[in-house]
Parts: sequence; structure tokens; C-alpha cells
Amino acid sequence: MAYWVNTVSLNHVQLGMAGGFTQANHGRGDGLRRLAQGDLIVFYSPRTAYPDGAPLQQFTALARVLDDMPYQAEMSRDCHPWRRRVEALPARAIDIQPLIANLDFIADKRRWGFPFRRGLFQISEADFHRIAAAMEPSACPL
Repeated sequence: MAYWVNTVSLNHVQLGMAGGFTQANHGRGDGLRRLAQGDLIVFYSPRTAYPDGAPLQQFTALARVLDDMPYQAEMSRDCHPWRRRVEALPARAIDIQPLIANLDFIADKRRWGFPFRRGLFQISEADFHRIAAAMEPSACPL
């Protein structure tokens, strides 16, 4: 099992959780191919909406990957993003600021936002559990 952060605006996280899917890196499939069934994802939302939403800087959802491979969806005739099926897990949105000092994947605490520019990226189990526990302490059977 692997643990991931997916950087996605809040409105897109909400659409994905309601629809049982996630996208990454503006619908490209390359990053999603690295996920495996059973992997866990924490969603970080820098903004409420893409591209011009209000700043948010929160972890906003948790999910478990349900499928083995990405699939392509048809949003319109010209838009076919790659997706993965996910199950939303119990979580509440939390600000990132109180966690920054304790997250190992953030090497430079003064430039803490830099890792999130990668979109979808892998983190350690320990970092995932630190975030998940803060998001919903009673829902951490992960």
C-alpha cells in the first residue's frame, strides 16, 4: 500500500468525492497510473476553486483507491480526463499550518508550499497518518 497527496481545488475535490473518482494534474493519466488498488490519498486544496478561487490551504478529503487502472471519462467532446475510482473516507477539512512542522515531506518549512506544485505525489505512511488523524481522530482505522 502507498500513500499519496493529490493537490486539487476544493470544488474539484467535492465533485470527485460525490462522484466516486479523482483526477490529477489537470486530467493527465501518467500520475494516476502509479496508484494501486487500496492506496490511500489525502487531498490538499490550495484554493476553493481553480484557477481563481479564494486561498484555502487545507487538507480537504481522504479516499481509498478502488480500481486497478485509470479510465478515461468524457466531460465534453473535447475533454476526456483520466480518472481513478475512489471511496471517500470520513474526514473533516483542516488547515495545513499546524501540521507543517511535523510533516517530513515538507523539507523546507519556510517554503512549505513547494511540494504541492507536483500535484499528485507519494508521501510516507507516517506523514499520511499524521494528517488523517488530525482530519478525523475517530475515523482512523486506516
